[in-house]
Amino acid sequence: MTDDTFSERDTVLLRALDAGPDLSQRDLARQTGISLGAVNFCLRALAEKGLVKVRNFQASDRKLRYAYVLTPAGIEAKTRLTARFLKRKIAEYERLQAEIAELEAELRGRDVRGEDG
Repeated sequence: MTDDTFSERDTVLLRALDAGPDLSQRDLARQTGISLGAVNFCLRALAEKGLVKVRNFQASDRKLRYAYVLTPAGIEAKTRLTARFLKRKIAEYERLQAEIAELEAELRGRDVRGEDG
């Protein structure tokens, strides 16, 4: 399985699950900003890939809840995807820094000040 088969949502969900496997799908949606339907779809896909194991647990006297536990393959994928995600974000940050510097130079050349200055 290549990293190309994973979306950014998968990476975000794997990281969230690693931090809190007992989060409900609704909690995951709130925490990650991913829609509830997309969370459900992604969790099913991650389970089918063998990266997440779904377990039932008793949340209260009457309610069963699910825990989404990363498998060893899930932990490995999360680590690999997080490294790739970080590399991409650093490159994006560097591009933004260069663009900001270019825009600032352009404004200095025209002696234009921003609304704050």
